[in-house]
Amino acid sequence: MSDLNVGDVVAERTVHLTRESLVRYAGASGDFNPIHYRDDVAQAVGLPGVLAHGMLTMGLAVETIVPWLGDAGRILEYGVRFTRPVVVDPDTGADVSVTAKVGQIEDETIRIDLTVAHGSTTVLGKAQVRVRVA
Repeated sequence: MSDLNVGDVVAERTVHLTRESLVRYAGASGDFNPIHYRDDVAQAVGLPGVLAHGMLTMGLAVETIVPWLGDAGRILEYGVRFTRPVVVDPDTGADVSVTAKVGQIEDETIRIDLTVAHGSTTVLGKAQVRVRVA
């Protein structure tokens, strides 16, 4: 970790979400809000379509850095702002890309800034993870 500099990319990946992904997450989380699986309900409340769960998006974003960390227990805090929804098309799904960069280095901790996007749209704002230096 001593060779890190602010701005270094430490991890990145793209996760493909499908409607099946949303059903599986609903089962695991207990969040069965129909906006996450029914187009008619999503549209009736003014949404552009079925949305991925915000917590699913948040979870897949932070999990991106776990292989780099080597131990998820080093995560001290994590916060985001939900800025835009991830609409999951019934046929093509949705790709969510995550890039993790060093945002700040302190004596005992490192702040990792996550850029989380669906296409060219940022879906999580101020996504930051504070991790303990190994």
